[in-house]
Amino acid sequence: MSSEKQPIVSAVDGSPHSWTALEWAAREAVRRGLPLTVVHVRPLTRRTVQEEQLRESDDLLAEAVRRAAAVAPDLRPGTLAPLDFPAAALIALGRDAAMVVLGSRGLGGFRSLMLGSNSLAVASMATCPVVVAHSGRRDENGTDGGGEPAGFPDIVAGVAADETSDAVLDFAFTTADTRPGARLRVVHGWTMFSSMLAGGPVFDRDAAGNAVGRSLAELTAGWQSRFPGVEVVREPVSGSAGRTLVTASATAALTVVGRRRGGESLGLGLSPVAQTTVTHALGPVAVVPC
Repeated sequence: MSSEKQPIVSAVDGSPHSWTALEWAAREAVRRGLPLTVVHVRPLTRRTVQEEQLRESDDLLAEAVRRAAAVAPDLRPGTLAPLDFPAAALIALGRDAAMVVLGSRGLGGFRSLMLGSNSLAVASMATCPVVVAHSGRRDENGTDGGGEPAGFPDIVAGVAADETSDAVLDFAFTTADTRPGARLRVVHGWTMFSSMLAGGPVFDRDAAGNAVGRSLAELTAGWQSRFPGVEVVREPVSGSAGRTLVTASATAALTVVGRRRGGESLGLGLSPVAQTTVTHALGPVAVVPC
């Protein structure tokens, strides 16, 4: 993890969701010109079981390298097999990573749960962006959502209409810039109450919507000058931002949401909008610390 470029860390456990995440991570590493580190966290067990665990881990990581090579032949991923609690290990590795990528559920998850406990913990606590790759979506060519998303070129970013969204916009613009032809859809959910709190119109819905639109234009103007090749679509939406982002995720290559820094030690985790998006999204979601 000491290379000049911070790697993309991809967690694998042999589940279909983790293979989906690995494929996504391998392609993203190529797009961004970053190294890839594949990680299988061995659970803490009795010492007598650890030798067998290590052999199984070696086999799993070898399979992961083969799968990465199938989608990114020129990539030479590194591998790690730390002995730790999965979420703790990935959060620690994230301190020196460009991003952590993991599946929405692992082998231990219940089928009725949309998001595994480790995925939720890492997304809530890591200091780097965390991408949760949901599997099962099919694109217009019949390819699984973890594959090359030719049918889903857009990047969707859910933002607050202020400077706290800078990290989200940075990640979203950079991601869109690596995908020729991708649009960046900047989504902001608003209500008349939020308009009042922001000092905007209180009784005129059309005026409130126009004010939010102007705020989004100001928010993205500087970023558009830095990324002139990225087409931006601003979408101020009256109503629930979470529901809007979940719907948008169905046809997006990636949906990007923010998470406020500083609440980790208090167990605050994700905001309602971020948790709704990560839990119910129909495609990959990036959670970016702001």
